[in-house]
Amino acid sequence: MGKIFVMAIGLVMMGGGVYLALFLWWKEFYELVLGAIPPILFFVGLIAVIAGISSIKDAKRAKSLDEEALSSPLKSETDDELERDEL
Repeated sequence: MGKIFVMAIGLVMMGGGVYLALFLWWKEFYELVLGAIPPILFFVGLIAVIAGISSIKDAKRAKSLDEEALSSPLKSETDDELERDEL
């Protein structure tokens, strides 16, 4: 029963926030939204650049690991010889 009460209080608070933002403080809310757009665009762009750099690094690392795996055999004859000498 307490969870439903908390949800109801949350809905009332959300409604109050919308009412205040849209009807009583429209000008201030509008200026806040317009002022927030440039920093949001900057940080979204920054995150996109960082994600792109990370993706390029991962692709290079995967390519080098694939090339390394293809160039070296799993077990060479010299490894077999070394194991026999150790026994």
